[in-house]
Parts: sequence; structure tokens; C-alpha cells
Amino acid sequence: MSLPYPDIDPVAIQLGPVPIRWYSLAYIGGLAAGWWYLTRLIKNAKIWTKDGAPLTRPLLDDVIFWVAVGVMAGGRLGYVLFYEPSLLIAPWEKLGPIPFPPALMLWKGGMSFHGGLLGVTLVGVLFARKYKLNPLALGDLFACATPIGLFFGRTANFINGELYGRPWEGPWSMVFPTDPLGLARHPSQLYEAFFEGVVLFAAIRIATHSFGLLKRPGATTGLFLAGYALSRIFVENFREPDAHMPDFPLGLTMGMMLSLPMLALGAWLIWRTRTTLTKS
Repeated sequence: MSLPYPDIDPVAIQLGPVPIRWYSLAYIGGLAAGWWYLTRLIKNAKIWTKDGAPLTRPLLDDVIFWVAVGVMAGGRLGYVLFYEPSLLIAPWEKLGPIPFPPALMLWKGGMSFHGGLLGVTLVGVLFARKYKLNPLALGDLFACATPIGLFFGRTANFINGELYGRPWEGPWSMVFPTDPLGLARHPSQLYEAFFEGVVLFAAIRIATHSFGLLKRPGATTGLFLAGYALSRIFVENFREPDAHMPDFPLGLTMGMMLSLPMLALGAWLIWRTRTTLTKS
């Protein structure tokens, strides 16, 4: 017996002809909550080295804008390249009198976390170079807050009834109204919100505040990358694979394939910072 799906209108507010969707509010809320959390972290001298936080409050306010740009541009480009490259060559469609490329139509397809991560990484490296900041320490700061945005985003996926799970007749399975087959499925969006958001945030919080991980530049970034990769690989076993994706060997999915390099890089960053401390 499945649970009833809480059919929430994807449009949170209708301002005349302009719909404000929960998905958009999730991005705004995630960035706002992440910014607030980071303002608290940079004030806490105990969790940083003797040199303090990697940037000042004015620089944090500045970089948040560019992080938003990196998330949006990288997330959309990543989705198109990784999941639906056909949008790049699809014929332009008219929105009223104006032709528009389908690749930029956010309502066609969606966003990719891995693409957004690459976009934020590029923005962070350029910002660190411009202001002569430690890019690894800056990455550590972003890593602390990213699970907050992931929680908001995955919750919005659930509200939209998208990225639902594989068929399952379990006690908390749900029938999503967007599923053309009308099958009871895993609410995999909530699994992702829990593991990528709540669990990963708690793990990083404990590591930074109880074990001084932010004093090892790059280690917190490594923990985030490895933690996200493990969470994503685990939940992919319950998430319905994209129908237009090729079949990978051993039952692997595109999400798993993109997460494996993250896992390797995260483990390497943690190992690298630990051996550096040991030698010093």
C-alpha cells in the first residue's frame, strides 16, 4: 500500500502573468540560507587557522553573486551536455515573436548538479585568483553550505514530481502524477534531500567544528565531494534512470558515472591534506 502523493502546486505564487515556482524559490532560498550560514562561519575564529577565514564579509557578499551565476549557467550547460545534448541542435522555438534556443529553455529538461559544481568551481578559481585567495580554503567554505542548497533543490524536485524513483510496492511508495505509467515508486527525491542535504551537512558540520577540518585547506572540499558522490551513487539505485540515457555496464547510471570522479578526487584531497599535516 502506497502513501498518497501530496499534490502541491509547482507554482508557489502567481504575480499576474508571471508564475513564481517552488523550484525557483528553492534556488533563491538555498543561496540565501547558504550565504547566512557562511557569514556565521567566517566570524568563528576557532574553526580556522591562525590566519582566519579565507575571505572577508564584503568579499563573501561579492562572490555569492558569482556563485549564483556559476550554479545557473553550469547547471543548465551540464544538463544539456550530460543528459540531453539534442537540445543543442534542436530547432529554435518562438516565444511570441521572439525565436529562442531550446537549450536555454529551463522548463525543457532541467539542471545538472555536476554541471553546477563545475560552474561554481570555475567561478571560485577565477575569484580566488583575482583577489589572491587560497582557492582550496575558498572551496572549503562553499562546501560547508552546499548541502543546504541541495536540500532545498531536492525538495523542489519532489514538489514538481520529477526525478522520481524506480517502481516499488513498499510502505512509503508513492504514485507521482507526472508518471505516465502511474506506478507506485520510491520517493527518491526525498532520499536525496536527506542524504545529500541533511546527512552531508551534519557530517561536514561535525568535521569542521569538532575535528578542525577547516584548518586543513582542501580537506572539507574533499569530504563534501566524497560524501556527495557516495550519497548519489547509493540513491541512484532507487532513482528511475533517464529514459534517453544509454545503458552503462554493471547497471551503472549517468549519475553514478559522473559521481565516480568526484569520489576519487574527494578521497585524494582528504588523503593529501592528511599526509601534508603528518609531514609538517
